[in-house]
Amino acid sequence: MIAGTIDLCLQLTRPAFALDVDLRLPGRGVTAIFGTSGSGKTTLLRAIAGLESHTNGHLEVLGEVWQDSATGRFMPPHQRPLGYVFQDAELFPHLDVRANLAFGRRRAGDATPPDTAPVIALLGIGHLLDRHPDSLSGGERQRIAIARALLAKPRLLLMDEPLAALDEARKAEFLPWLEKLHDELEIPVLYVSHSLPEVAQLADHLVLLEDGRVRAEGALAELLPRLDLPLSHGEEAFVVIAATVGAYDTDYALARLDFPEQSLWAPSPPRAIGTAVRVRIQARDVSLAITPQHDSSILNTLAARVKGIDAQPPGRALVRLEIGGNALLARLTQKSLDQLEVRVGQELFAQVKSVALVG
Repeated sequence: MIAGTIDLCLQLTRPAFALDVDLRLPGRGVTAIFGTSGSGKTTLLRAIAGLESHTNGHLEVLGEVWQDSATGRFMPPHQRPLGYVFQDAELFPHLDVRANLAFGRRRAGDATPPDTAPVIALLGIGHLLDRHPDSLSGGERQRIAIARALLAKPRLLLMDEPLAALDEARKAEFLPWLEKLHDELEIPVLYVSHSLPEVAQLADHLVLLEDGRVRAEGALAELLPRLDLPLSHGEEAFVVIAATVGAYDTDYALARLDFPEQSLWAPSPPRAIGTAVRVRIQARDVSLAITPQHDSSILNTLAARVKGIDAQPPGRALVRLEIGGNALLARLTQKSLDQLEVRVGQELFAQVKSVALVG
């Protein structure tokens, strides 16, 4: 196997459920494990952590074999250099934050425990060190849990729906810290979620699980617009485009977001020219026109080519477009599609009513 990747071929059988996955995942960045309830997301994380002792197969993380049924090797959970963050932060309630972090340092198990200062700074928890868990918000507790996991000096970080137990206000508080982790962590992160908007904000790579098996996996931007996957079939279907800030209009608080051959304007606080951003565009916010429309309140009109059409009864259709090497989705009524005589290969114009910056 190639060092620098996470290679796993794991099987686990239970009554009425079987996990059978074969994956090679990136050794850096955030890989989202996505699927509906019961698809096997948490079971897969537990198997990687060694918590499912009846799992068969092979697991190699960044060149180190953690499990291999052919040779009988099975590294027990406490020996696997990983951090695990659960839905509930699971801090020790009788200890203050400083003592909770000390537990993570001890788990590193070497004579020179890691310096806490960089992790404390990364997660912004210096002012919380003398407090107890019952005095923290849900988002603060999760930041402490992540810090404790990182202080164990893991080679892999597992996160099992860390936002699931938080209300919307606490999610809004916590998400910027997850984005910071995405930008600054050197180790790979496997992030379980059933929220596509959450995945779009954090992940680089995506694994779609269905009934314990891999339905699809690949770069996030490549999987989201695929018409053959359920990711594009819901009301909230969207794409993510990587762009850079090319200009900023202070009069209107709009950023020009450039990507190959095209650009978009979007509401934004001031951002430095050249800043890398992620753009999320929902299919329901895209309409089509045969000719460019100049007398419209819609700010963004992009030259596009039709790459695919998927009929979605009753009376609707999803159109996949290509815009400067990126994919875009447009959700239309079948009547509009027929009136415009939209066909695969046709060149037309996509009108984007709303653009969201997600990172």
